[in-house]
Amino acid sequence: MEGRIHAGAYKSPSEADWLRLFDDVVRVETRLYNALNERLRAAQGITGSQFEFVDYLRRNPGARVGDLARYHAIGVGAASKGVDRLVTSGWARRVPDPDDGRSSLLRLTDQGERLAEAARREAESLVEGLLGRTLRADSLSSVADVFAALRASLEHDGIGTPTG
Repeated sequence: MEGRIHAGAYKSPSEADWLRLFDDVVRVETRLYNALNERLRAAQGITGSQFEFVDYLRRNPGARVGDLARYHAIGVGAASKGVDRLVTSGWARRVPDPDDGRSSLLRLTDQGERLAEAARREAESLVEGLLGRTLRADSLSSVADVFAALRASLEHDGIGTPTG
């Protein structure tokens, strides 16, 4: 039935409905992302995508716009616009690349570092609370391993990577 929310275990791999699995994965991601976006807006005044960028830059100081684009599987133009918003907000800055005068490296400002840390704590709390309602601690590593393997396979094969 269209629009019906379904629940229940998949019976066996041979009976798995691949589109149902796809639908579940996409809806879970959408709901988690929306909840994260809502929480971060209320607590830190940033969006989920801004959090993803400042968190990435916190972990990867000196990254380039292209690095952000590849990691997040988005176009370089979208990544550049996102970085422009971080710079305008005073959370990041572009630093000339000493090895390539045409390029710049990205660094968080002190304000951006503080924001990234506070937002990360909010995000961890939210995700742990939401996923912990359903996932038992003993199954968390198995689920995480499955999604890590799926992601690695897709990334390795260049699937879902924008060309622009």
